[in-house]
Amino acid sequence: MKEKGLVPKRRFGEYEGDSWKTCFFKDSFSYITNNSLSRAKLNYKKGIAKNIHYGDILIKYGEVLNVEKSIVPFISDDEEAKKLLPSSLRDGDIIFADAAEDETVGKCSQLINVNDENIVSGLHTITYRPEIETSLGFLGYYFNSTAYRKQIMGLMQGTKVLAISKSTLEGTSLIIPPTISEQKKISSFF
Repeated sequence: MKEKGLVPKRRFGEYEGDSWKTCFFKDSFSYITNNSLSRAKLNYKKGIAKNIHYGDILIKYGEVLNVEKSIVPFISDDEEAKKLLPSSLRDGDIIFADAAEDETVGKCSQLINVNDENIVSGLHTITYRPEIETSLGFLGYYFNSTAYRKQIMGLMQGTKVLAISKSTLEGTSLIIPPTISEQKKISSFF
């Protein structure tokens, strides 16, 4: 993490004066393996593990995916699901959609309330676990903000279907509030 003395123009009054921190993505997150299960291999009835599909990130889920309150499909084949359990997700993990037919590519959801659920990330997703301390939910809003998305807009590839890569994300940086309390206040604003 590196200080740059950055202070936003608009800010909650009680936090004035403290500089925000610049964090380099590649130093702040660890990659989590995804799978390539198509929608045809998922169901909404039963299974031992749930699978987050990129289409749901683009259309159905918001910046923060509350697993307790959202419908996430199950993997139909339990044997296949068992093989994926070492890559199970937990609270705070961030799942990016790496492909879309428009500039929604790169949209992400941050997981909360995973509890004891077995959840993995699926087809056309790139998933990371924060290695920096942040308020739960803050990064979901931050990565979907114009301030962050400007970094990846020019790096999207493709003509009919746009895509971003792991290396694209790892080449970006974040500018975040220095305190958890300010991050919480920003998250609760949305």
